[in-house]
Amino acid sequence: MTEIAKVKLRDFEIGGDKLTILAGPCAMESKDILFSAAEALKKITSDIGVNFVFKCSYDKANRSSLDSYRGLGMEKGLELLAEAKKEFDVPIVTDIHAVEHAAIAAEVADIIQIPAFLCRQTDLLVAAAKTGKVVNIKKGQFLSPYQMKSIAKKVSDSGNKNIVVTDRGVSFGYNNLVSDMRAIPIVHELGYPIIFDATHSVQLPGGGGTYTSGERKFVSTLAKSAVAAGADGLFFEVHPNPDEALCDGPNQINFETARNLIGICNDIFNLLKSEK
Repeated sequence: MTEIAKVKLRDFEIGGDKLTILAGPCAMESKDILFSAAEALKKITSDIGVNFVFKCSYDKANRSSLDSYRGLGMEKGLELLAEAKKEFDVPIVTDIHAVEHAAIAAEVADIIQIPAFLCRQTDLLVAAAKTGKVVNIKKGQFLSPYQMKSIAKKVSDSGNKNIVVTDRGVSFGYNNLVSDMRAIPIVHELGYPIIFDATHSVQLPGGGGTYTSGERKFVSTLAKSAVAAGADGLFFEVHPNPDEALCDGPNQINFETARNLIGICNDIFNLLKSEK
């Protein structure tokens, strides 16, 4: 059996004996929303006893149209993430879309995230690797889990072994995604801890015509299934009022749902650990 690497982050390990949660708003909208989410999620995860990494995108470059909301931009966004990191004492994960952003984002972020659409971009992977930070590679919805071996190797061959893979479903015809839970043990066979993105997996790409829609009602089902299949962690986009979110509203969950769902998923995770 392949040994699954444990990725050290602060005082915990991704792939260790505790469930890891990456959660926060989709695109950064304001300081108030960012800080309310960081505060709420820090308390939720602390109460439940899981590892927590706060996420938010300063720029969502992969949007459906020029009119789609993208965020506050790199300079302002990283400034606010740095404030949140200090205020709430939380590690940060954020995504980059350009090679030149890697080193700048790494001044704040503890995890550099490679977006699914860009996961095969060699120069981006190498730049992320060279920051020395944990690199979270989101598996493209156009790839099989087996293909993550060569993608992750680009990072490890660039001198960085701190690699996490995140699954977010696979394209299934037009305007739909399907989650194949076999991806979780397959990525483990490759030797990497795996996070399951339960909110992007319910997207309906282009389902709104000129924008992406989604089916929030399936977030709970997929999250619980992923943990039961052996996922080391979960990724959630969480917003104080998802129906008013400027980006990915149909896929995001609110604080109450996050608390209930993380609690249930942690119970499943601990049950599986106790049986080993």
